[in-house]
Amino acid sequence: MAYSTIVKPSVYFNTKLYTGTGNSLNVTSVGFQPDMVWIKDRTGTNNHEIADAVRGANYQIYPNLTNAQTNAGGHLTAFASDGFTLGTDGATNTNNSNYVAWNWKANGQGSSNTDGSINTTYTSVNTTAGFSISTYTGTGSNATIGHGLGVAPKMIIIKSRSHAKDWTVYHASLGNTKWLELSGSAGEQTNSNRWNNTSPTNQVFSVGVDSGINGSGYTYVAYCFAEKTGYSKFGSYVGNGNADGTFVYTGFKPAFVMTKKTSGTSSWDMHDTKRDTFNVATKHLLAEDAGAEGSTVVLDILSNGFKFRTSNGDRNASGATYIFMAFAEEPLVANSGSNGVPATAR
Repeated sequence: MAYSTIVKPSVYFNTKLYTGTGNSLNVTSVGFQPDMVWIKDRTGTNNHEIADAVRGANYQIYPNLTNAQTNAGGHLTAFASDGFTLGTDGATNTNNSNYVAWNWKANGQGSSNTDGSINTTYTSVNTTAGFSISTYTGTGSNATIGHGLGVAPKMIIIKSRSHAKDWTVYHASLGNTKWLELSGSAGEQTNSNRWNNTSPTNQVFSVGVDSGINGSGYTYVAYCFAEKTGYSKFGSYVGNGNADGTFVYTGFKPAFVMTKKTSGTSSWDMHDTKRDTFNVATKHLLAEDAGAEGSTVVLDILSNGFKFRTSNGDRNASGATYIFMAFAEEPLVANSGSNGVPATAR
């Protein structure tokens, strides 16, 4: 069994719950200065929002929409050493509404990466946690873009900042001819114009000529994730259509799990252990939908993975294939000096 070199995952990824006030609000106790924050109103039907340190705190993009980024003011206004500051906009700070914020650590705004045929404007990299954020300008021709991770990413999420375009998702389980749309519920789609039928390398990822990821003069942001033992996992599973669902091994106790059926239409289903502190986990949000938090019996979070407790087709249809991304609350076995520290169940 491989040891995790990340003994404390919460210094690289953490989920923060907060209640809006309607006034300027400092959200603290994240555990680090985040470089990417994904916020969703659990109580109401406000859009999902992502802000990051590379584009600038004041710029919002919306995972459930195809819209270009905005700078509306009053949303997330600054990143702080232990969290972030919010303005008075109701999408992220309605009085008495409940919110969830998922936070990732990169490395500030970063600098230009010149490894690919397109130089990035900025690339912020955390090689320990396997996460980078890059901005770039498209050329409209087949190209490569440096990600800075030193290993090939297993998942890439790209959004046009300047134009209304689909969110494009690469997942290693699907390969380099397939893509998914984060802002929609469609299953896997085949198009050589997305990834140029070329898998990412330890230095670059490839883009084709589709304007969703490489339109001439269009600007983009790319979030790249590499797999790290005991901290992150990007894999697939096959559903069994049973309330005693398929067990999915991650090698750690997950803090966050997002799943998506690839063999047909389904939602991007999002779970975390801050909203659900014991099994069976029921509280879920849908990445492509602005709806409020749902509550139905869904899954167990285990010391070494997760297991669905439903035959719902979005999560566990018989014979259907699914991809997932997961981040750790606690590694199954962490390398602590000369002794392994085993994860505990909940």
